[in-house]
Amino acid sequence: MRYVLPQTVFLKLKDIGGDVLPAYREHYQEVAMSPEMSEQYDGLSRVLRAELKEALRKGDKTLLGVVLNVLLAWPDCCFREESVRHPRTRLQLAHTPAVLGEEAGPKEEELIALCRREKSRGRKVLVYATYTGTRDTTTRMKKLLDNEGFKVAVLRASVDASKREDWLFEQVERGVEVIITNPELVKTGLDMLEFPTIVFMQTSYNVYTLQQASRRSWRIGQTEPVDVYFLGYKGTAQTTCLELMAKKIAVSQSTSGDMPDSGLDVLNQSGDSIEVALAKQLIA
Repeated sequence: MRYVLPQTVFLKLKDIGGDVLPAYREHYQEVAMSPEMSEQYDGLSRVLRAELKEALRKGDKTLLGVVLNVLLAWPDCCFREESVRHPRTRLQLAHTPAVLGEEAGPKEEELIALCRREKSRGRKVLVYATYTGTRDTTTRMKKLLDNEGFKVAVLRASVDASKREDWLFEQVERGVEVIITNPELVKTGLDMLEFPTIVFMQTSYNVYTLQQASRRSWRIGQTEPVDVYFLGYKGTAQTTCLELMAKKIAVSQSTSGDMPDSGLDVLNQSGDSIEVALAKQLIA
């Protein structure tokens, strides 16, 4: 560092000019739930919000994380029944039956249509899903895409980090058209140039992970325009999650001297803090 730093100028790629990288575009796509999904979600939301209000009135904050996680996950995971229990008392607070069977849900249909469109353009697709544990959605997505004739592979945590690049090369050689994975597994160290289209089926609240994962294929050496899609169910906590991410991205970019240009910025219409926005959404 004694020799390197005094002779170094730190630049962003966009400051270099000369078309070092192709175009990068982000798209937010709001998806409507089916009538049955909406009915079940509204009922679940009413019950959980009432329980949360009562708990907060008593000074009990243990339900906050539980309620938020369930409302975020349920629309993507309603192919299985959902039972919500209090983390301390273990009393059942709510229960919903499975809504979706073997058929694709609205967001999954949107993903299939997007993959079909990109395949016709000769482009491979990288799909991000954050529910890869107890509420695993990757196996279901792979099955749905397999049934549509796509060659699909799922990158799981069981693949050692040091071997993920080799794993990726193997999948490309096999002719895989869609890779599904958790963004945490590829947020650093992997260049996925062969997958210029990226789809976030869900996101976490981690700005660093989102920004790193969304640029896995927007690297030096990329010759195709990169398109990143964020899918969220209309009128659910998922939209709120994306709104909060837009706020965080706006703050992180402005503090580093950049004006936000994220596709999620269309959702950033409020000056509220993240905590205030979240509280309003949950107990309004």
